Amino acid sequence: MNKIGVLFGMEDTFPWALMDRINSRNVEGVRAEAVLFDAIKMAEPTGYRVIIDRISHDIPFYRAALKNAALSGTIVINNPFWWSADDKFFNYALASKMGIAIPKTVVLPHFVHPPGTTSKSMRNLKYPLDWDAVFQYIGFPAFLKPHSGGGWKSVYKVTNPEEFFAAYHDTGDLCMTLQEGIEFDDYFRCYVINRKNVHIMRYDPRQPHQDRYVKNAPPLDGAMHDRVTRDCLTICRALGYDLNTVEFACRDGVPYAIDFLNPAPDADYNSVGPENFEWVINAVADMAIERALSDEQPGDNFRWSAFLNS
Repeated sequence: MNKIGVLFGMEDTFPWALMDRINSRNVEGVRAEAVLFDAIKMAEPTGYRVIIDRISHDIPFYRAALKNAALSGTIVINNPFWWSADDKFFNYALASKMGIAIPKTVVLPHFVHPPGTTSKSMRNLKYPLDWDAVFQYIGFPAFLKPHSGGGWKSVYKVTNPEEFFAAYHDTGDLCMTLQEGIEFDDYFRCYVINRKNVHIMRYDPRQPHQDRYVKNAPPLDGAMHDRVTRDCLTICRALGYDLNTVEFACRDGVPYAIDFLNPAPDADYNSVGPENFEWVINAVADMAIERALSDEQPGDNFRWSAFLNS
């Protein structure tokens, strides 16, 4: 039996619908269920051919269990080794190297020293920073946001140095980026599944959470659709994510990729709406079944680089 496990937390609509969709296909030898972990013995198989991870970014025990599962031959979506190593600032730098339009971005030192460190730990850090140069490069408005994170947590829009410093003081020991603010005339959030299927959704981050996915949106211009699709695939293939969302803020006809570290993206029926929900359920079900029936063996090579490339 090729078991597909779904590992999830507080979300309800997506995991159960995904398991029902996979099982309703009646593919011989394939069955989906909710993952159930006990204490994990090292290097022992889990019994799952595929695990779709929706929660390990919040729970270190699950992340450790998934790495052990990958070592023992389970295909984990998304790759827990790369997800552990990735961050948004690296993503921006990589995408810019590949010709994707990215807002100007800098990474900043922690405002408060990380736990267990002192000012002596920061002897290699220039002090004070050349804030005038930073502001001249980025400009205003700008967004101050964590170098890794999601859910719009600890994100600040700042329109001048005074607002920046007030927000920066609130960030504590988080590592933050400061990014050029794109005053957009259109905005897209795109599901990217299996590094080959893209679903573009019009989205308005200025609205309350439940109203951000634009209903009955007009179709995209063909050239914009093609560019956004191409950029989504370029980004996710380079990063190795099989389940991700990529967000674009469009200014003067140019889609700027502003967020693409979302390996457990929102897929709740009540926020994304029935059409988007149906698309993502089908696409993830197709991917999970395809991977479950594949010859892929992620645990065949025990070099660290092999796990990053799985």
